Amino acid sequence: MLIREIRIDDLENYMNLVKEVESKSDFMLMEAGERKTTAEQQLKQLERLEQQNNSTIFVAEEKGKLVGYLIAIGGTVKRTKHSAYLVIGVLQECRGKGIGTELFDKVIKWAPKHNVSRLELTVVTENKAGVALYKKSRFDIEGTKRNSLIINGRTYDEYCMSKLL
Repeated sequence: MLIREIRIDDLENYMNLVKEVESKSDFMLMEAGERKTTAEQQLKQLERLEQQNNSTIFVAEEKGKLVGYLIAIGGTVKRTKHSAYLVIGVLQECRGKGIGTELFDKVIKWAPKHNVSRLELTVVTENKAGVALYKKSRFDIEGTKRNSLIINGRTYDEYCMSKLL
């Protein structure tokens, strides 16, 4: 398993990975097929993140195939530059193999070198595997966003979680 920062030549494989993760996950922000990002738009986003010292995307690669990702989106104003919002996704068939843990280990080591001292994320409270992964990586629950998402006509709460470095 190789965990590394994304490269521009990963663009097509990365876009396919995100779409597949979203199509087979009950708790991602976007539903299957909802993301309409074009290759050109995704390329611009990668280039923007590359220019921000406090933002990056890590990918997990196994036998030449991308199987997971962790996006760190850093704050853009003086008061939030120390903070990065995280989004993680791992292919369904690769979950439970430590890929998420390795992605978190990588971003936790990366953050201080990029003046990031706060990592934050949200997770559906019923996403037991996600909550367990984040707690394993020593994220703390800061609060609950009530009725934050509507999935298949049902409301769900989300935990706001963070890790201070």
